Amino acid sequence: MRAPAKINLHLGVGAPRPDGLHPLATVYQAVGLYDDVTVYDAPAWSVELTEPVDGVPLDDTNIAIRAGRALVEHHGVDLAAHISIAKGIPVMGGMAGGSADAAATLLALDRLWDLQTPDDDLLRIAGTLGSDVPFALLGGTALGTGHGQLVEPVADRTSVWWVVVLSDQGLSTPAAYRHFDELSPDAPAEPPVPEALIEALAGGDVDDVGDLLANDLWPAARDLRPDLVDVEVQLRSLSPAGVLLSGSGPTLLVLHDDVDDARATAADLTERGFRCTLAPGPVAGAHVVTYV
Repeated sequence: MRAPAKINLHLGVGAPRPDGLHPLATVYQAVGLYDDVTVYDAPAWSVELTEPVDGVPLDDTNIAIRAGRALVEHHGVDLAAHISIAKGIPVMGGMAGGSADAAATLLALDRLWDLQTPDDDLLRIAGTLGSDVPFALLGGTALGTGHGQLVEPVADRTSVWWVVVLSDQGLSTPAAYRHFDELSPDAPAEPPVPEALIEALAGGDVDDVGDLLANDLWPAARDLRPDLVDVEVQLRSLSPAGVLLSGSGPTLLVLHDDVDDARATAADLTERGFRCTLAPGPVAGAHVVTYV
C-alpha cells in the first residue's frame, strides 16, 4: 500500500482549545513523495523499516501499529500483523509521513483481512489517530477544518510541480505550535477559510495560487530555525510562482507549473549545496501498488 506526503497550501491556526488542540483552516494537497507499507499476518504486533531512519519509533508508539490496533478494536477481532515500511517521505519534515503510514496501514489491513470497512468508518478511525491521517486516505486537494481531521475535497484544476528543499535537521511539530502560541496570544478562536485560494485552485490559476500560499506557523519556524530565513530568501530570488513552508516545517517547497522549470530550479539549488527533489501535485491518496 502506498500513501503520499501532504503539504498545506494554506495553514490557518487558531488559539488552542481546552483540550490543547488547535482549530485549523487548512488546504491540503497530496504530492508525489511516498511511503510504502506492506503488512503480514503475525501472532503479535511489530513494525520494521526497510532502511534505518532516525526519529521513527519501532515499538507500540509507532502510529502504524496504533492504526492497526484501532482497526481491530473497531471490528472486535483478535488479529495482529507485522508492518514493514519503506520511507520516502522526510521524517519530521512537516509532510505527514507518519500519517501516511497510518493511512496505508488501515487500508492494507482492511484488505488483508477482508474486513470491508466502510469509507466513513475508516475516516473516523483515521481522525482518532492524527489530524492529517484522514487526508492521507483521501488525497488530491481538500479543505481541512476542526483540528484538520474533517476533510472535504475541493475542486483543483492545477497540475503543478514542487521542488522540495530538504533539511538535515527536523523540526518538532509540538514545539512549533507551542512557539506559535507564544507569538500569537490573540489568535482567533476559529481561523477563516481561505476562500480566495479555493477559488484560484478551482480556476486552475497557478500564479494566483502561488500568491495566496500562506502558513501561520512561518514566524515560529523562522524563530526556531533561523537558518530557514536565508534559505527562503534564496528560493524567492529564483522568482518562482510561490514558496511554501510545509506544515510545521522545516521542509520548504518551490512552486512551478512546468516540470522543466522545476528541474532547472532543482539543478540551481543543487549547485548551491541544497538537497532537493521534485514532486508533482495533486496526486491520489493511499492506494494499492503491485510490484513486478
